[in-house]
Amino acid sequence: MGSTTRDYYRILGLSRAASPDDIKKAFRRLARQYHPDLHSGAAKSEMERKFKELNEAYEVLSDPEKRKQYDQRSSSTTWSRSETHAKGRAKSDDFGFTSRQTQSGFGGGFADFFENLFGEQRQSPSPGFNEQGEDVETTVEVSLRDVYWGVTKRVSLLEPVPCATCGGSGSLRGRICHACFGTGARAESRVIEVKIPAGIQDGTKMRVAGKGRPGGNGGKRGDLYLHVKIKPGKVFHREGDDLHAVLPVWPWEAALGAEVTVPTLTQPVRVKIPAGSAAESKLRLKGKGLPTASGGQGDLLLTLQIIMPRAISEEARTLYQQLARQSHPDPRSEIIAKSQHD
Repeated sequence: MGSTTRDYYRILGLSRAASPDDIKKAFRRLARQYHPDLHSGAAKSEMERKFKELNEAYEVLSDPEKRKQYDQRSSSTTWSRSETHAKGRAKSDDFGFTSRQTQSGFGGGFADFFENLFGEQRQSPSPGFNEQGEDVETTVEVSLRDVYWGVTKRVSLLEPVPCATCGGSGSLRGRICHACFGTGARAESRVIEVKIPAGIQDGTKMRVAGKGRPGGNGGKRGDLYLHVKIKPGKVFHREGDDLHAVLPVWPWEAALGAEVTVPTLTQPVRVKIPAGSAAESKLRLKGKGLPTASGGQGDLLLTLQIIMPRAISEEARTLYQQLARQSHPDPRSEIIAKSQHD
């Protein structure tokens, strides 16, 4: 038997004094906002979770006896899933949610949903009453190169629109409109272009005014909120406005010094490796990082990684043997001394 401590009033945004009509209106309003079919990508699974919570809260609070039992306890207590489903089926059916929709991802799609939740929007609203459209949230992914230059992204959104076949009435020549199943509305994909500025930070929440859901009775559209996610780079990783990368070098390049070609987010450049460079030492390329908020540019830091050839020629082996016969300090002496204090 499952149990939960969810606050059903909080889920519906109501006080404990809410009337049955308040509960019904709150459910309808939130169901329009969170229905998974109106979302895509990462937001869809989150909307499915929220929608199931809404349905569970409504099933309890819309039933006078179950609400009474719930109110007698300080918080939600054990509610069997089977009991919730069986006793709440009638309430779910009032809104057109079949058992398949309630339990397995709302399989009935838009037909039942629009018919019951958007149906009352086809009625003539009160004169002078404009309803603000709902806000929409989605995630957009950008690359480090996009962050460097800035980029315009095409974002696809689903939204309910009046059925073009019946003009939003739900009927055609005295019969139910076959295109919208009598709901008067259909879901359409709307693509908008959004400019992502250079230097944007990972996790930024961007507001795009007037690009959310349409309002009712001529009301203004809601807003679009974009959660910006920066994809990890294959070569570079970001720390603030600086970029970091590992630069492989041969032992002789580190020992003797060399001029080598290194990558940047624009085009490769030539840099000098100082003679006697140690492993893990860093080279700083000024102004080769990401744009800063003040209009400047971060740096690119290259960490030297000394690598060995996978195979060496006999001539190279002879040179290494000559080098080994020369006198060198023990490179392990420092860690041996430090180990005595561990």
